[in-house]
Amino acid sequence: MAELPSCCRPCTTCLLCLYSCRWISAKKEKRKGLRTTKCDCSWFLFLFCVFLFTLVWLYFAMVILNDFHNFNEFIYKHKKLWLDWSLVLLIATAVLITYSAVLLVLALCLQLCGQPLKLHWVHKSLLILTTLVVAAAFTGLGIKWAEEWRSARISLQATGPFLHIGIVGGMTLLAWPLASFIYRSCSTGLKVFLLLVYCAVMIALYLAPLAITSPCLMEENQLPPKPALVGHRGAPMLAPENTLMSLHKAVGCDVQVFETDVMVSADGVPFLMHDEKLTRTTNVQAVFPERASLNSTAFNWTDLQQLDAGSWFLERRPFPTVQSLSVGDRNQASKQKIPSLEQVLEAAKQSNISIMFDLRPENHTDYQSFVNATLDTILQSGIPLQQILWLPDGFREQVKQQVPGVQQVYGRKRLRNEKEPLLHVNLPYQDMSSEEIRQYRRDNVSVNLYVVNQPWLFSVLWCAGVSSVTTNACQVLKEMKHPIWLLPSSTYLMIWIVADCVSFLMILWAFLLVKKCSKRRQPAESETDVLLTKINSLMQE
Repeated sequence: MAELPSCCRPCTTCLLCLYSCRWISAKKEKRKGLRTTKCDCSWFLFLFCVFLFTLVWLYFAMVILNDFHNFNEFIYKHKKLWLDWSLVLLIATAVLITYSAVLLVLALCLQLCGQPLKLHWVHKSLLILTTLVVAAAFTGLGIKWAEEWRSARISLQATGPFLHIGIVGGMTLLAWPLASFIYRSCSTGLKVFLLLVYCAVMIALYLAPLAITSPCLMEENQLPPKPALVGHRGAPMLAPENTLMSLHKAVGCDVQVFETDVMVSADGVPFLMHDEKLTRTTNVQAVFPERASLNSTAFNWTDLQQLDAGSWFLERRPFPTVQSLSVGDRNQASKQKIPSLEQVLEAAKQSNISIMFDLRPENHTDYQSFVNATLDTILQSGIPLQQILWLPDGFREQVKQQVPGVQQVYGRKRLRNEKEPLLHVNLPYQDMSSEEIRQYRRDNVSVNLYVVNQPWLFSVLWCAGVSSVTTNACQVLKEMKHPIWLLPSSTYLMIWIVADCVSFLMILWAFLLVKKCSKRRQPAESETDVLLTKINSLMQE
């Protein structure tokens, strides 16, 4: 190992202390003759893999943030515990990625300084624990939330070109410590193996854009119109969901459709409610504690009007935006009641906004009477029927006959032998590819995808040509005047070629420079070794 300048010794000593958990100077380390063994190299390789593993999980964590409100509702439904679990996820992920990244940087610095990579057993144990935690997270994701794998594939359409450039840059920087290790190592087989692996990875990265596709790789004049916004239960980030306040906030966000859920009370009054039980979005446990576990349809309209449907929003803060509400909005939210369908239809008529709803619960024994009560309310409201978008599949033919002017929206794709052509479909955003969206657009079929909250996802669907999206974040998507990025294919081709050429030249320069420096150090190292040998001989005599 080369003799370090005196100014570098304290730094190297600190690096050794943090990585090996031993406070020993680099000079003493040299005298002890410690070198990096094959076992040490294996642990460094394991450290590098753990870092990549946690980095991939960080990417997944950022992707699933779009749907994390569903996870929060799932936990509350089963555990009766409300918490913004996305914060827990991000903090835990940040700790894991920071720890593995710091260890990797320490190892690379020690390698550049020519010091042995003696990873302490505590770090080894923590790295194994990190691997198990991330593996458990991926396993849980695959079992309970499998659709997020499709979300990750869609996200690559938004991030693929930039991930490619970032990974090429990272692997290019890795050429410096790799070259340093190769010129210091005495094992020919290990050097050849590492070089072959590195070259194979770089060639694959250089050619990766051949497999990268994105609907946003297009000319500006090819960009479809901005998708219309559908308020998911209104504007749930700005007001309690499924309330009149939420509807009015959605109108203020230029939402064209108010998406909601309808149930029918025990005395036949349709009202707005998503959950089968009232515990999450009302104070039913305080007003009717002995009946709190009953389904929403077991209450009559008089009982439902006694419930507070807004205070929970201020207490539990289902979205971070609740903290920034004005005093007036807070007061208004605390006074919200469960609205009837009649009240909502009147508000929609005055605001000239359409309403799309599901009728729940579909498996109820009185479901046909629910359909009849809902249709009667629609007809009595006087709202133009074209403003009603009907989602329920049950008794759809009856609905077509009684109110033929209502727009029928289907929660499925087209069938091959479709008797009646579909004009409107409403699907999860994971269920339709960009090619299918384009084909439906060419066939004049309106496609609404749900639930789209993140700008990156909205941008991809915008470029693909989707008609509308259902969102919780209407106030965010309203402000988007353009997709996050839009690149002509020719421009991306130029960026790809330039990035690959710069990377290749930097790698070549790194190996040549490290080789030149290593040759200069060899005579100095030989003289130092001879001097140390003479000193040891004199001391023995």
